[in-house]
Parts: sequence; C-alpha cells; structure tokens
Amino acid sequence: MFINKSIKELRKGIKQKDFSKKEIADFYLSRIKKFNNLNAFSHIHPINEKDLNNSDISSDTLSGIPVALKDNILSRNNPATACSKILDGFIAPYDATVTSKLKSSGAILIGNNNMDEFAMGSSSENSSLGNVLNPWDLNKVPGGSSGGGAAAVAARLIPVALGTDTGGSVRQPASFCGIVGLKPTYGRNSRYGVIAYASSLDQVGVMTNSVEDCALVSEIIAGFDPLDSTSVDVPIPNFSSTLGKDIKGLRIGIPKEYFIKELNTEIDTSIRTALSELEKLGATLVEISLPHTEYAVATYYIIAPAEAASNLSRYDGIRYGKRSKDTEDLFDLYCKTRTEGFGTEVKRRILIGTYVLSEGYFDAYYIKAQKVRTLVANDFKEVFENQCDIIACPTAPTTAFNLGEKCNDPISMYLNDIFTIPTNLAGLPAMSIPCGFDSNNMPIGLQLIGKAWDEETIFKTAYLYEQTHDWHKRIPKGFE
Repeated sequence: MFINKSIKELRKGIKQKDFSKKEIADFYLSRIKKFNNLNAFSHIHPINEKDLNNSDISSDTLSGIPVALKDNILSRNNPATACSKILDGFIAPYDATVTSKLKSSGAILIGNNNMDEFAMGSSSENSSLGNVLNPWDLNKVPGGSSGGGAAAVAARLIPVALGTDTGGSVRQPASFCGIVGLKPTYGRNSRYGVIAYASSLDQVGVMTNSVEDCALVSEIIAGFDPLDSTSVDVPIPNFSSTLGKDIKGLRIGIPKEYFIKELNTEIDTSIRTALSELEKLGATLVEISLPHTEYAVATYYIIAPAEAASNLSRYDGIRYGKRSKDTEDLFDLYCKTRTEGFGTEVKRRILIGTYVLSEGYFDAYYIKAQKVRTLVANDFKEVFENQCDIIACPTAPTTAFNLGEKCNDPISMYLNDIFTIPTNLAGLPAMSIPCGFDSNNMPIGLQLIGKAWDEETIFKTAYLYEQTHDWHKRIPKGFE
C-alpha cells in the first residue's frame, strides 16, 4: 500500500484521511519484522501512541513519516551502541541535534540501523550484531558503514534513513543498494550527539529512494548549531525549489583519475551512458584532472585512524558501556575492557592512529597527510573556479561484492572507497544516485560532487537525471 509512495504522497494521504499515521507506522514495522533476515536494524524504538493518533499535519514538516537512525546517532532514552560490544547497555541521555530536528518536524523515529562498528568499514560486516545483507542479493554486502540504513531503504523497510559519511559511508552503500545518498558540505549538518569516528571528516547524510525525498529531509536537518563547534552559520537553501529546473549550460567535470583501468567495465559503461544523457539534457561535459586523487586513500587512512584513536580513548570501562570483570588494577581494567569490547577492524585503526601520532612519527605521517589533504582540496578548488560547476564520476569501482570476500584483505576493502574519500578530505558535498544495473542485477551508482555549500546544483542535476529512468522505483526481488 505504501511501498513506493514518496514523502509528499504519504503526507497528502494523511491530510486527506486516506490513511493514518498509525497505518503507515504499522506497515513499515510489519515489513521490518517480516524481513529481519537482512539484519538491517539494531533496535526498534517504542513509539508514542499520541504521535500516531495525532491527525495534525502542517505543510512544512515530516509529520507521520517513519525515519530510522544509524546506530551512532543519539535518540534520548534509546540504545545507541555504534554496534560495538564496548557500548553494550548504553542508553542515550539526550537527542542528537539532527534527531531533535526530525522530532520537531513530526517524523516518527522507528529505530536504529545496523552498521560497521564505530562506522569503521565498507561492507557492514564489522558489526557486533552480525552482517547486514544486501536485499538485491543476500550473498552480497550492502556496503558500509551505513549499510543497515541503505539495505532498509532499498528493501522498503523504511522510507528515510540517516547515516554518517566519513569516507563514503552514505554514498557507497547507496550505490551498492540502488538508492539516493547525500553527504552534505562539512559543517552543513550538526554532529552534536553523533558518536564520533573522525571529527574532521564525519558528516550526517540522508538516504532515500528518490532525490525529492532526500531534498525534503536534508532541508530539515541542516543548519547551524552552537553545540557543534564545526557547524557553520550559512543560510539553509530550499533544496526542493531547485528540482525541475533545467541544467542547460551546466559544465560537468569528468575527472580522468576516476576512470581507472581497475574500474569495472559495466560500471564504466553505465556512467558514460549517464553522462551522455546529462549532455542531452543541456549540460556540457568537460574533461578535468584531479592529480592528487591517487594519494587520497593513503592520506585518509592516516588522518581518520589518528582521530579515531583520540576519540575512542574515552571508552575505558569507567563511565559507561562495557566493563571487564576480574581485573587486577586500573591498567588491567583498561586493557581487558578495550580488548574485549572493540572488534578487529576498530583495534586495527586505533593501533594505526596511535602509531602515526606517536613521538618520532607525528611529523613524518600525520603532518604530511594534512599537507596532502590540502593538495587534494586545492585540486577541487582549482577545477571549480576555472573549469566546471559540478563533477560526475562513479561512486565505487565495483558493484556489491560477496560476503567475506574482502574481510581478510583490508587494503582491498579500503580501496573500495577510492572515489568517495577525496570529497571528505575536501569537505565537499556529494551524492550517489542509481544509474543502472550490472549483468548480475546489482545496482550501479553515479556520484555527483558539488562546490562547497552548493548542494542545490547537485539536487537539480540529480533530479533531472532521475526522471529519465525508473532505476529508483525498482524493488529487490522478494521485497515487493
């Protein structure tokens, strides 16, 4: 009944009393229960019956729309564990700012989505709650770290999910699951109440089945927050108002470094076909170069683990979460708690981060990585100032890979984010939208990268392209 309805259609139905908020919530809760084999949810929230029985609905809210949160976004009086054993039993004492904004808009918070532990991963196989499965093929990963949200949206278990994107963790799973995923400009959305991974890279993003839905939710959660020192006080555009506007004369940059020989040939074909269609819509394609792209992954895996090692030092078994038993002294308590509480990938990144921040290596690794980060950002700045208005490229070099395929090869896993990491280093907005399927019927994502604070051009371009196909309306077999 509600499976492919947009936010506007759901709101219209509530307003006209065709159906109620409770019917919508019950529908999605029943689907979550029916398809729990995806392991997409870590926790279901208790829902206030007053919220469901309230028939009021205003024109500028998400009133009655079910939304899920990644398990690292706090919701007062609900568990938030970042899918780590070390936070077992932790109950959020307050709302994240984005959660408060959703609540104020009338959204119904259904639950938390499964994820890679502390958002560290590209496959959602690092969760203490087990693997998330891709609804398009249950033998494949949904991407990560926001894989639970992406799988849930793709399978129509929820119309909207919030994720976090540190190196591609919204866009890559959006690509793998055939949905829309936006990482906004760094500082656009508040990080207050989000369990930190790498503070200079993390950003809350939106995952939906359509560009229009993504725009509507993005408008609501955006904005300056004095509780977040990295939040920036800039006007919040009406993203929805740009939808439907033409892109005649828009210069789309095609970075040659993103069409590498390792790129899957079917992805290459789909992306180039999408570019041709954008050209038919009036855009001009311009070949550009982002020469420092090849250093982005190495740079990221110095900066992100360094910040993670610092951020995760607070999980010591003293104040909240897991505390190891039968310890001899304080040092033993720290060691045993962290050894038992953190998973393999999290330990790996803490060790890397501690190493690059240690005396004698700080200048050689961390400082040098920050300098290279500036070079990556300057590449984008130069092409946006002189050559193009937006950049188009693949979201990921492959479609979804098999469960377990890359677990014992962390370098191969890390390289899966080669096309998404540069925008996090530069703090730029980027979106993944569906642009086709490979021969195994697995989704392919087109990535659109914009100038800082120019999400509007991304939304406008993505929406026009979306109207040329029905990719975003397709539902995985068995989940109809």
